[in-house]
Parts: sequence; C-alpha cells; structure tokens
Amino acid sequence: MTHELKKIIREYQSATSRGIKTVLATVVALDGSSYRRPGVRMLILEDGHMVGAVSGGCVEKEVIRQAQPVFDDQTSKIMTYDGRYRLGCEGILYILLEPLRPDTILLETFEQTIQSRQHFKVRSYFEKKEGLNAYFGSTFIFGNKELPLFPGYQGKDELEVFEQNMQPCFKLFIIGAEHDAVQLCSFAALTGWEVTVIANPTEEKNILDFEGANEFLGTLPEGFPLDEVDQNTAIILMNHSYSKDLKYLLTLRHSKPIYLGLLGPHRRREKLFNELMELSPEITYDFLDSIHGPAGLNIGAETPQEIAIAIVAEILTVSRRKEPILLKDKETGIHD
Repeated sequence: MTHELKKIIREYQSATSRGIKTVLATVVALDGSSYRRPGVRMLILEDGHMVGAVSGGCVEKEVIRQAQPVFDDQTSKIMTYDGRYRLGCEGILYILLEPLRPDTILLETFEQTIQSRQHFKVRSYFEKKEGLNAYFGSTFIFGNKELPLFPGYQGKDELEVFEQNMQPCFKLFIIGAEHDAVQLCSFAALTGWEVTVIANPTEEKNILDFEGANEFLGTLPEGFPLDEVDQNTAIILMNHSYSKDLKYLLTLRHSKPIYLGLLGPHRRREKLFNELMELSPEITYDFLDSIHGPAGLNIGAETPQEIAIAIVAEILTVSRRKEPILLKDKETGIHD
C-alpha cells in the first residue's frame, strides 16, 4: 500500500500548491468483511476531487459527504459505514477522516524514506465512535521519530491504535524492450509497481516508449544496478535473445530478488542452465531452482497483453506466498 500513500502525498503537494485543502480518509478498523482491509486510504480535495479509494467505489460518495465538517472545523472524526445492508460485504467500516497538513520535515523525511527504500510505520489513534474528536489522528514513524500529519497533533494513550508497517514500494526490472515488455510495463505500473526498463544501448527506444515506467536504462548486462535489488524487487528477462539472457543470468547469479522470471519454453531454459553451469561452475542449484521459467501462470495466455497478466499474477503469488486457486474453491475468507 506504500505506492498508494506515495501517490496521495504527491497529490496533496499539488493541491496545497493551488491553495486547496485536503482531508485524508483511512479505514482503521473493520467488523466482518469488506472489499478491502484496514489501512487503505484516499485523499479528498475541497473541490470534491478524490485520489485513491477505500472500497470498490460504493462508499466513496458517503466519505466525501461526511468529510465536510472536517474541512470546516479542521478537526478529525470517525465515520462508520455498514455494508451489511448496502454492499453485501457483511462488514462495518470505521473510517478516520483527518485534515492533511504535514509540515516540511515530514514531507522531506517521507521522500527520503521512499527514495532509500526504507520501512516506516503509520499509526492512527481513534475509537469506534462516530463524531468529531481533536484527539483522533495519525502519525508517521520513521525510525524513532514520530511526526504528525497535521501541526500540533498528539495522540492519546487511552484511544485505540491502528498501526501499519509500510514496506518499500514493490519494484520490477524488465530486461528487454520488445512489444511484450511494453505491455508488461503498462500492467505492472497499473498495479502500482515502480518499473525500470533495461535495454541494450543500441536500442532506439527511451522511457517515452514505456507507459508507466519510472526509469529507462540503456546498459549492458555488466551495468545492471545489482545494489538496487532487494526482497521487494522482481526481475523478468524478456530479451528474445539467448546470448543476452545468458549474460544477464551470469550477472544476476549472486542477486536475491523475490522473483526472477525467464521468458521462453522449457527446452530453451534447460539449454541456458547447462551453458550457465559450464561458464560458472560455482553456480548453485538454489539459484537455478529460484528462476521462474517459463514465466507466468498457466491461464491460457496467448497475446502480449494476456502474457503480461500471467506474469504479473505469478509475481503476486510468489511475493505474497500464495498458491493460485479459484476463489470459489477457497474455504476461508478471501483475505485470509
């Protein structure tokens, strides 16, 4: 959810530069089930515009209506939304509405934390009781530093606390610049991932060719930024070049992304592995076993767009440690 919060902060900065007040809505508790879990947020602008969502779209109008007193009084409140009679979700949402007015120190620290890919926390103080309350609100925790979302705010010990651990934004390296890489970049960006496209310097392409990309690197395999690979990083090799994939695997053999995918059929993968072991005898079987090749889930994908969906789906199952099944066959709740 860090990518959603990052977008909210950026939109807040844009709105405040235009003199527009904002209110932050956060689902801080849930009785029963709902479309999304506690921790989801959306930004409400004084002009009625909103960024993000706290449900599938059916709660948002009510949130905007109930945010008006917060705009008027600049005091936080809790609202409830009973979906049992309106949504069929069998749950009651408790939504914290608070004025969003972070100071420069919080904004700068947040940006540094995002850029350095560090963990942080968001802590919200509330009680399950509707109405305005100056003691309701949220803070960001960076290390041992707790910073409020609006000046002068301090939580109260006797209130309930919802605390959320925020991980670095999920990052995807796409190695390749063909049409299927363009489609994967688009779908990954829509998912909220930070996408870096890596292509051979001879490719006559740039970041404008890849909708949603954060970065485009024209580099050879030895120039791959290994220091940027962590456990919130996925890598997919889709060069359509056997020799290029081999060179990248040699470069990546000591890296530990959460996912490493390889395009192409089983026969090509086995040939790559055999040559890889000849060139680098010290390579471990653990590394080879960690490679997802052919990349993607078996959903019958044929077009570049469908293949992109299959790859994104597999990356999600690996990073979330889930076994892909039909939800109708799942005996427990969707989010369990």
